[in-house]
Amino acid sequence: MAENHAQNKAKLISETRRRFEAEYVTDKSDKYDARDVERLQQDDNWVESYLSWRHNIVDETLKMLDESFQWRKEISVNDLNESSIPRWLLEIGVIYLHGYDKEGNKLFWIRVKHHIKDQKTVLDKKKLIAFWLERYAKRENGKPVTVMFDLSETGINSIDMDFVRFIINCFKVYYPKYLSKIVIFDMPWLMNAAFKIVKSWLGPEAVSLLKFTSKNEVQDYVSVEYLPPHMGGTDPFKYSYPPLVDDDFQTPLCENGPITSEDETSSKEDIESDGKETLETASNEEQTALPKKINPTESTSKAEENEKVDSKTKAFKKPLSVFKGPLLHISPAEELYFGSTESGEKKTLIVLTNVTKNIVAFKVRTTAPEKYRVKPSNSSCDPGASVDIVVSPHGGLTVSAQDRFLIMAAEMEQSSGTGPAEFTQFWKEVPRNKVTEHRLRCHTVESSKPNTLTLKDNAFNISDKTSEDICLQFATSSCETDCSPP
Repeated sequence: MAENHAQNKAKLISETRRRFEAEYVTDKSDKYDARDVERLQQDDNWVESYLSWRHNIVDETLKMLDESFQWRKEISVNDLNESSIPRWLLEIGVIYLHGYDKEGNKLFWIRVKHHIKDQKTVLDKKKLIAFWLERYAKRENGKPVTVMFDLSETGINSIDMDFVRFIINCFKVYYPKYLSKIVIFDMPWLMNAAFKIVKSWLGPEAVSLLKFTSKNEVQDYVSVEYLPPHMGGTDPFKYSYPPLVDDDFQTPLCENGPITSEDETSSKEDIESDGKETLETASNEEQTALPKKINPTESTSKAEENEKVDSKTKAFKKPLSVFKGPLLHISPAEELYFGSTESGEKKTLIVLTNVTKNIVAFKVRTTAPEKYRVKPSNSSCDPGASVDIVVSPHGGLTVSAQDRFLIMAAEMEQSSGTGPAEFTQFWKEVPRNKVTEHRLRCHTVESSKPNTLTLKDNAFNISDKTSEDICLQFATSSCETDCSPP
């Protein structure tokens, strides 16, 4: 059955491509951006998203592609970037991505009170929406978003039905399958008639996606940790620009959990106190038998500290699945598996392997920096080498399925230093297009999985070189204090 379904889908994709090329592109290629036409021929998921939205009816899918591609060229979607948008629009925060709903869908915020109806700026505002949606689509490749229409404190000057219609059209035609639901918060009574029109634009199938909510009801869809205080939530996030809201990963991580101070002495004390933690499930014999390489120039106390960290790292199983990026291979590929509180398996491991011929700097961010310790969170990886990053909930805090981690990586010049100051300066200066990013979700399991970092007696074996590298990184890494993205 599954095989037949796959074959039918492949036939529909092939037919859609062939007919679009023959019936739409041949004589009217100037209507479309050549990059979109090329992508249509190469990206099965993109074709399938249009087909699925049109119930696999090829004729309807072709019409949708035609309309969507013409719009993409008209608004220059493939070339949109921050410089395409007036700075004042980015500063007011009328539209941005931040947080997740209870199903794990990204929240696409529209703060209507910041929108003023003005025909002179309508094109720029449409470009702003397209900029955010295209940015998200390229990163998440089909994962739906929940639109948060925040109508609190909205006046008559903010009501713009053409703007609302454009947003709806984005999800109906331009970004099919991306809409999870539309949560409408605190709608004024004067907009009741207007939203009857909105329902007609959505069509009968999509009307069920509209969720009208008040302060009490909105928490049925979004937990308090991702709701602002005026919605009854506890999210301290406040939009500001610059920098551009980077998919919730703005706050830097500290090696030992929440950043409470930038004082270097305090940070060192935190590292030392954390090193005193014991892994009760690791045997004493294992700790004494661990191989150790000591540089003659290092002090005995430094070697002992490194050995202590090395013994902790060796008590973990390495994850198995691998994401193969252009700079780093990252394992696990998609999800970090944490054990439950009952199982006692609270820590997990990220393994980075440098597949380039240059040093690769990396930085780890999370949507919940107050929850996690990440070691190391800002360091580098030599050509061909691997780095093990230990992630653990801070202070017994609970892992949430909505939490995300971001691995940022960029190649460094061989002459660049690798101290905290050099890394801070590097991330300030490195061009954005030179940075690769990969995201990981969090998952809690009751029992061990093959790619789970577990604290077991049967520790894995790693090479002496890797062991030594990890020790040095743990001993020398310090808290990241630069909160601006590259």
